[in-house]
Amino acid sequence: MTTGPGRPRLTSQRRPGQTTPEEILDAAGELFTTKGFAATSTRLIAEMVGIRQASLYHHFPNKEEILAALLEETVSPALAAAERLTDAAAPATVRLHALAIYDVTQLTTTRWNLGALYLLPELLTDRFEPFRTQRTLLRGHYRQLADRALTEITGDSGSISALADLPFRIVESAIATRADIERGLLPGPENEGAAGLLADACLRTLGWTAPLDEIRAKSRALLAETGGGTPLHR
Repeated sequence: MTTGPGRPRLTSQRRPGQTTPEEILDAAGELFTTKGFAATSTRLIAEMVGIRQASLYHHFPNKEEILAALLEETVSPALAAAERLTDAAAPATVRLHALAIYDVTQLTTTRWNLGALYLLPELLTDRFEPFRTQRTLLRGHYRQLADRALTEITGDSGSISALADLPFRIVESAIATRADIERGLLPGPENEGAAGLLADACLRTLGWTAPLDEIRAKSRALLAETGGGTPLHR
């Protein structure tokens, strides 16, 4: 991706963004999540931004590079937050709860439901290996925190339980829930407490039965301390 000026645009600015690449990504995010990746052409993306198709190619050589940039935005902030929280001085239950709040907030408050792109068959190609690697690393952080939380909750320090993968799955369920809300299949707008509810569910599924008020307060304080209080939108 390049950030140079390219050719003069055809119209005044139509999309939100500080730069033309950001406008392109916003338009592509809308089209990919509403019309579908295969049905969206670079010409249509350019038209929505108000630039020439040739100018779009100045910033992104093809549609796959646009998708790769969007996908990177969905996972890299959460991965950075996970790395900070993994090293934080707090119980694993608090760190896992904090990571879930951060990640769900990201998945549910961006302009477009970019997480829905995770199921595209195109993501199985070599071009998207970096994204798959990042997502696997993020999943690993969840499993590590969940395994440590299980030890804190149950006192069992044995091998990683099958339960340890559930928090990651619970967090990503926010993607499908958001899609159902946007299609009118569930009532909306989405509950502002969705992040907290799913974070609570991550601990409940690991066996936490006590009240969660203290965990909630500590996890939000930890997010503020680690610079994760306000997720960076994709």
